[in-house]
Amino acid sequence: MEPLSRVQVLVAMGVTALVLLMVARFWLLFDSVVMLSVAFDAEVLLLGLSIGLGITGASAIAYEVWPGYRDSANMYLKLVLEPLTWSDLIWMGLLPGLSEELLFRGVMLPAIGLNVYGVIFSSLCFGVLHLSGLQQWPYVVWATVIGLVLAMSALWSGNLLVPILAHTTTNLVASLFWKVKYDNL
Repeated sequence: MEPLSRVQVLVAMGVTALVLLMVARFWLLFDSVVMLSVAFDAEVLLLGLSIGLGITGASAIAYEVWPGYRDSANMYLKLVLEPLTWSDLIWMGLLPGLSEELLFRGVMLPAIGLNVYGVIFSSLCFGVLHLSGLQQWPYVVWATVIGLVLAMSALWSGNLLVPILAHTTTNLVASLFWKVKYDNL
């Protein structure tokens, strides 16, 4: 795959976020989904940040012990992160964290059911969203597992803000670490 420019990556992130938000909005128009609450307090902030840092740590371990995931993650992260500036990483955290959580845990999970079937189906869809080629299957498996964690955090807390904060934290921290390790400073 040819390297992307900074503008191409930012536009792709923005368009993807917009499409996911539109899908969520249209779903809400045609289905009577009762979304999880979005309530902010210190406990929610701490829980979301803790889960996000836990996911980041687990990802670092998987990166070290699973060569297929490491290769897949490196290919994806090089494509997406290399052209971005340090300040662009804020968008890398926020756009997917908000739009993907709104669709997969905010709309899809309650629409299918706040049960094991909803958790599994929304997580599988989340994983497939991260498929950028058949050689990327380890990244899809990992994204599906993370989707399970995020869905369970939404279910256990009853608050959509928990997986939003966890997802945003994971993306931001992982992106920062990758840039520190691989970016030519």
